Amino acid sequence: MGNEKLTVKYDFVWDVINDAQKAEVMAMGEDYKAFMDASKTERTCTDEIVRRAKEAGYVDINTVTKLEKGDKVYSTNRGKNVVLAVIGEEPVANGVNIVGSHIDSPRLDLKQNPLIENGGMAMFKTHYYGGVRKYQWVALPLALYGVVIMANGEKVEIAIGDDENDPIFYISDLLPHLAADQNKKTLAEGVAGEDLNPICGTLPVGDEKDANRFKMSVLKMLNEKYGIVEEDFTSAELELVPAGKARDVGFDRGSIAAYGHDDRVCAYTSMAALFAVKECKKTAIALMVDKEEVGSNGSTGMHSKYFANLIGTMIELQKGSCSGFDVDKALAKSALLSSDVAAAYDPNHPTVAEANNTSYLGKGVTLIKYTGRGGKGGSNDANAEFIGEVRKCFKDAGVIWQTSELGKVDQGGGGTIAYILANADMDVIDVGVPVLSMHAPFEVVSKADVYMTAKGYEAFYLR
Repeated sequence: MGNEKLTVKYDFVWDVINDAQKAEVMAMGEDYKAFMDASKTERTCTDEIVRRAKEAGYVDINTVTKLEKGDKVYSTNRGKNVVLAVIGEEPVANGVNIVGSHIDSPRLDLKQNPLIENGGMAMFKTHYYGGVRKYQWVALPLALYGVVIMANGEKVEIAIGDDENDPIFYISDLLPHLAADQNKKTLAEGVAGEDLNPICGTLPVGDEKDANRFKMSVLKMLNEKYGIVEEDFTSAELELVPAGKARDVGFDRGSIAAYGHDDRVCAYTSMAALFAVKECKKTAIALMVDKEEVGSNGSTGMHSKYFANLIGTMIELQKGSCSGFDVDKALAKSALLSSDVAAAYDPNHPTVAEANNTSYLGKGVTLIKYTGRGGKGGSNDANAEFIGEVRKCFKDAGVIWQTSELGKVDQGGGGTIAYILANADMDVIDVGVPVLSMHAPFEVVSKADVYMTAKGYEAFYLR
């Protein structure tokens, strides 16, 4: 046997695919950018997925009385979760194939009493969400998205900052001439969480002797446009995210920079893959959840009973009844690709990666056996048998794949939703897209990896 048969070599996608596939890669990149531009928050992402699902013939599961082979249904939860399903030949009670991603991303949330005035400026107080590096969020154009529930129960939707005619919001930073003390601090200490206060107004109203003239100016404009009063912020979910569209990177346009690749790139690829499935042996499910960046808790996080209840509904729509034990057995017979991003090798910061066990931009979808911290703490650590199944599934379908772990041992760590579903007694492994600058306001992915990840998920749905 030749040496090339004995060693492993992970290819760059571009070196393997033909011209027709390269055209498909670039076309998918354009569609993905449009998806990202419409999906700046977990709510708008849910809306965009549902819109596309309806166009693809999916119907709300709450409107059907029976599920049969080939049916395409969707379900949403509080506007922040969405599940798509193609019903397979086998009953749901026999288990399903799931690709599970999350659609929340690090951001800045407005506090419940956010509006302040200081130094001739109206500003918002924020509380950062997820693992942000705070220094990255200053001197950056920001957009405001979310909902406000008014005293009468009316929901007002807000989206300001991404239209070219909109204003933006902006968190100031120290000028280098006066940053001597700041420069002595660590990156983590250089910008404090309580200093992430974006400017939202600089024009006063009333007489110069009036108090809070700048704050009042903002309140008057919000009231005139939306009918909002200050107390309405108490029942609001308003998020500041980077303003701007997804953009190609480099002369060759082979990569994409955007806010929220983690993890909407995996939501997009799991959705696109499912849209390509016409019929399948086991029911194929694309599961998109909220709250992963803060521990997956709450009614819209993976720890919620929402997904288990939905499986129960599916079983009931097929056999006429369902018990909790039926749901438990169905989940135990299921398999999941925990669809989350991998940390791509960064030539500017090579020392945090172990070169033999890291993912690279352009080398395809990435299999991650374990995440966690230190001694694999908090990880799922997929079993070898299931990895073997996924590996064969990808190879049989011509999917280009690679493996990775999250940096050098003891360098840091992180987690996904994998362990939560593994606790339901199903086989689970993390599989996703390599990302540069994960959790930064703008991250980078390769179009080739987006394409191969969708192909990998499609193969898994059909196994």
